[in-house]
Amino acid sequence: MEIGSELLGVTEWLPATVPGGVHDDLYRSGWIEHPWFEQNSLACEWVENRWWVYRATIDEIQLGENESAELVFEGIDYEALIYVNDQLLGEHKGMFHEAVFDISGRCRSEGPLVLSVIVKHAPDEMAQIGRTSETHTQKSRFNYKWDFSTRLVNIGIWGDVYVRIADSCTLEDIHVIAEPAPDAAQGIVRVSAAIRNAAIKEEETTARYERLSLHVQVFDPEGNECACNHVDVSAAGHTELELEVAKPGLWFPNGYGEQPLYKVTVQIRDGERCLDKQSLLTGFRTLRYERNEGSPQEALPYTFVVNGVKVYIQGVNLTPLDHLYGNVLPEQYAYMVEMMKRGGVNMVRVWGGGLIEKEEFYDLCDRNGIMIWQEFIQSSSGVDNMPSKQPEYLRLLKLSAVSALKRKRSHVSLTVWSGGNELMEAPNKPCTYEDENIAMLKELVERYDPQRLFLPTSASGPVEFITREKGVSHDVHGFWKYQGNPDHYSLYGDADHLFHSEFGVDGLSSAKSIRKFVGADNQSPASMKDNLVWRHHGEWWDTLERDEALFGSMKTLESFSDASQWMQAEGLRFILEANRRRQFRNSGSMIWQLNEPYPNISCTSLIDYYGEAKMAYYWMRQAFLPAAASLDYRKLDYGIGEVLDAPVFVVGRGGAQTAVLAEAYGSDGQLRWSKTFHSGLDEEGRSRQAGRLHLPITEELRGLFMIRLTLSQSGNGHASDGSQADYFFSAGRDGEEPVYAGAVSLRGAVLQVSGVGRWEPEEPAELAINASGTATLGLSSLRRSYIVENTGQALALHVRCEETTNGYWLAASEQFFTLLPGERKEVEVSCFRKKCGGLLAEDKSAASLPPDLIFRCFGQDTDGYEERERHSINEKEGAKVHV
Repeated sequence: MEIGSELLGVTEWLPATVPGGVHDDLYRSGWIEHPWFEQNSLACEWVENRWWVYRATIDEIQLGENESAELVFEGIDYEALIYVNDQLLGEHKGMFHEAVFDISGRCRSEGPLVLSVIVKHAPDEMAQIGRTSETHTQKSRFNYKWDFSTRLVNIGIWGDVYVRIADSCTLEDIHVIAEPAPDAAQGIVRVSAAIRNAAIKEEETTARYERLSLHVQVFDPEGNECACNHVDVSAAGHTELELEVAKPGLWFPNGYGEQPLYKVTVQIRDGERCLDKQSLLTGFRTLRYERNEGSPQEALPYTFVVNGVKVYIQGVNLTPLDHLYGNVLPEQYAYMVEMMKRGGVNMVRVWGGGLIEKEEFYDLCDRNGIMIWQEFIQSSSGVDNMPSKQPEYLRLLKLSAVSALKRKRSHVSLTVWSGGNELMEAPNKPCTYEDENIAMLKELVERYDPQRLFLPTSASGPVEFITREKGVSHDVHGFWKYQGNPDHYSLYGDADHLFHSEFGVDGLSSAKSIRKFVGADNQSPASMKDNLVWRHHGEWWDTLERDEALFGSMKTLESFSDASQWMQAEGLRFILEANRRRQFRNSGSMIWQLNEPYPNISCTSLIDYYGEAKMAYYWMRQAFLPAAASLDYRKLDYGIGEVLDAPVFVVGRGGAQTAVLAEAYGSDGQLRWSKTFHSGLDEEGRSRQAGRLHLPITEELRGLFMIRLTLSQSGNGHASDGSQADYFFSAGRDGEEPVYAGAVSLRGAVLQVSGVGRWEPEEPAELAINASGTATLGLSSLRRSYIVENTGQALALHVRCEETTNGYWLAASEQFFTLLPGERKEVEVSCFRKKCGGLLAEDKSAASLPPDLIFRCFGQDTDGYEERERHSINEKEGAKVHV
């Protein structure tokens, strides 16, 4: 108005990635320093407070007589004005529902179109320390600062943008349900769809179409048509159709069976002419919910029953994969789901402070048997936790909830909806269905996805947090730190909660990861009370005081990381085993958290930002084995002359007879005691006590000693499916000597490592599903086995390998295992070539090199290696590396 020309802006026009976000584009163009290094994110907070303009040209589109063109934005973050040829097309607010604009007339009259999207500054929303009752947006809140993330408020276009060209008669809101008949001899596929007609007048519709019909085909996992049907339909409205499939394969959660997927193709036809066609994948399964065994009548149903089989929940909580979630690539989702599957996980909770994730994630969960607990976008705060009742907020919440319900309900992996994270009507008192906000969401679930359970919130109460009080804990959260020796063991070992949907223990990232984002001056062990850089990367999760009390003074970054990860693994494993010992009185455990969206020095994550799995991940996998033995102990330290008296339990399905070999070893690795217990497995998987360990603590065990439980089903004394658990204690410590001082002073382990053959390519893992319902492939990986032997004279504690080139994610058949003197293991290593978006793309510095592995055990710093050989694809078979 004042000068008659367009403002030039703060920057020149910069290349933009869509989907993506402004921060990554600015970093690529040199406008900001790398946000993750030390405290650089503080200097990036101006970005969220500016308005940003995206611009692109849409080439000329030729439309047929009956065709229309719609401009579709799958995700704008957060509020935008959309212009075509400098004319306002419309406005949009909200991350989780599409923005759709008809541009048919412009395509016919204006030729190429210049599209401009003005993204307004990010709204001022609540961080973790805030008031949930004052939340007013449907924007992902973790961006504003959470315990596992910094403040870096994403802004930009985080979803796909495209022009959708279609006949004026199109399909919408397709919903597929596939269930087997009670005898499983046939399956029923129920398809519903809405038909939208862009014609303005009914007489135009009648003249334009001769005979409209809805056609549905079902294809089995091999691609063969196994059912088809059609029905005549009107030009607009809602239509339903059923099909029968003979002897369908049943979809089961990970660990309970296979995951066969059937492609369902839906078409709207005019005679023989296809007007619109959409495909998706589904699976045949029944799903119901039962109250836990022995639970109060007023308790909600927390036991999930799939195809008539009770499923014990072995779960994790998922945060967004990155602060810059628009830049996350399908391969990153694929790696996380692969690690869930390998870890024995069968359910993931998509946390309400994060995202309604992209379709690739749900597709991958369908393929890998990972049941999904999906929360709507609401979360607790540090000041109050009452769900917002503001009218504009409820309007936005309804828009995103309906969008999520319609888009996700056909996924066979989707198992339960939740109103959000830790929503409370009063301190420690979770919200119920009576809350106005929750009641609205409950009605929406009943309308759009009535087959699935809706829980009011997680935890759903009647008390929020785990407690020693009996009879009040149903679904609870907490805690998130190791509770100390012996308090940790009495709290969780004696608990009576029905379900444990969130809990964790904190631990450091690997030294390898920490060195990527912390400068040399800050790479020594530090307290977050004293070091601002460390505080910036994990203030809540300072473990120095805890770990020095248990291990002694921390001298190096490696030793600190080793000790911290050990206690995270120890604390989490005990909780998992204690919960599983009450299987079906307790219906499951969901660890907080699988991943982190930001590089933390310390956090409750099992896998750090760079994809490095911590010790806790592998001890979780041990606890989640289909059949396992566990020791129910109550402390870590014993005096000489005491007796370690603890029951031994077995858990697993199927009724097989098992033997549990219990052995006690001194720190020199010499066997001091052994006993074998026998027990059958319960048919449905309930835990059974196999016997009781009664171990006198003698001088031979002074210092560090280990109890090993080896479960076998063949009677040969060898572990079944890797079921071997090692527990570590101290005996006869003096005064204030740390519990695990014996581990720190342990010397004498020597690892001898031999590569078996060469690196061989693995079959690519199935990655995602394209628009036609066909699987695409990804996660290019190499696999190789190694023989690892302890040729020394002491226990080799927590042996693991590390990939050093940064070009690969690593997964191994075993990690963080202990070797006795003379003992050897064969370890199969898979290295997945990294393909990352956003700032993680920097972590591919050696992507063209073959994997390079280092093997080490507890207390060995990588800087101390005197001899190493790099492994390459062309190395001679049988080459060795001495570590």
